[in-house]
Amino acid sequence: MKYKIIYTFLLMFVLASCKNDDQKRVAENQKDTKKKEVVFANISKGWVFYDTPVTEAAEATVSSWSEFRQFLAELAIKPKKTIGAFQQRSTAISKKAMELNTNIPPQFNTPQIKSRISTLITKVRMLDLMIHLDNIPDKKVVRLVAEINIELTSLQRQMDKIVDKSKIPVEEGESDLKQMMDPSRAIPDMPVNPNTPRVE
Repeated sequence: MKYKIIYTFLLMFVLASCKNDDQKRVAENQKDTKKKEVVFANISKGWVFYDTPVTEAAEATVSSWSEFRQFLAELAIKPKKTIGAFQQRSTAISKKAMELNTNIPPQFNTPQIKSRISTLITKVRMLDLMIHLDNIPDKKVVRLVAEINIELTSLQRQMDKIVDKSKIPVEEGESDLKQMMDPSRAIPDMPVNPNTPRVE
């Protein structure tokens, strides 16, 4: 009889502790859901990209540089329903950003443009990384979106500078002077042999 009472109390204790665990789980799930809703709202509010060309040069370039046009088109699409949609969008943007380095128009194939593209790619990949974390740092994601916009504007302004420089007319003799200053055309330095006879 003693054992039946002990088993009954033990069974009641186990059942009571299971109920407490279920209540804790439900409370944690609700807390987690609220946190995800706040993160989603913050990211949704801050997900604003400059998807239209800022300068005239960039606007003219969009028609000839398909990778740049596709990158801007990816930026224009804003996800709406879930964090998963934002994660998919950031992956697509990251892929299009990586393609920017492939077919740069000859006019813009300069170190200044390439460095700005590299910085832009780095920021986009960081965004993709941050948004795929388990605990998404929403403030960092929003800050990265703003930094991507800054880098994109910088790239477009550099394009504008290159176009403006190309419009400056070349003065007479300037092309000859540039050829003369080209180090690849210079006469190579020959080491002087001290034993060679010299005429004085």
